[in-house]
Amino acid sequence: MPSRRRTLLKVIILGDSGVGKTSLMNQYVNKKFSNQYKATIGADFLTKEVQFEDRLFTLQIWDTAGQERFQSLGVAFYRGADCCVLVYDVNSMKSFDSLNNWREEFLIQASPSDPENFPFVVLGNKTDVDDGNSRVVSEKKARSWCASKGNIPYFETSAKEGVNVEEAFQCIAKNSLKSGEEEEIYLPDTIDVVSSSQPRSTGCEC
Repeated sequence: MPSRRRTLLKVIILGDSGVGKTSLMNQYVNKKFSNQYKATIGADFLTKEVQFEDRLFTLQIWDTAGQERFQSLGVAFYRGADCCVLVYDVNSMKSFDSLNNWREEFLIQASPSDPENFPFVVLGNKTDVDDGNSRVVSEKKARSWCASKGNIPYFETSAKEGVNVEEAFQCIAKNSLKSGEEEEIYLPDTIDVVSSSQPRSTGCEC
């Protein structure tokens, strides 16, 4: 019986507290949205299997806390990432202005081998709020920032209504594949303790 092999793609979602990181992840993975806001403590992740060109991939999506007091946890979660998603609220200029800090922090903590070409994707979320009348960050401004950082792909999303969420994560998955080292991982039916003589194959340098 052949072992079940998957290629693991690790995605990190960053952004200020309250911009909708958890909601975006839940909408994509579970097709669910909750109006009840609950701040993420530390970090959490969901997985979803995606298929490209007859190959199956496991997308491991890490949702991290936006509060500054949890940023020291970053190193363990950022390492081994294949793509970083930067999220802001189109109704909050402060959350947009924070994107640069989140991007820089990620590059410092994750230490990717090729920081100049590491794949980022930017999501402008909450486009549904007040039918767009509360919006303070224009699409033009956001796209200009993305262009200045190496033409980062940009999507405007509504986690609540599911607008552009699927399309954004398809782009995220494809960019994760481009980040270089694809890693075949063995997913056993039971968890085995890896002996010290065997190399770890998780890709996580936590």
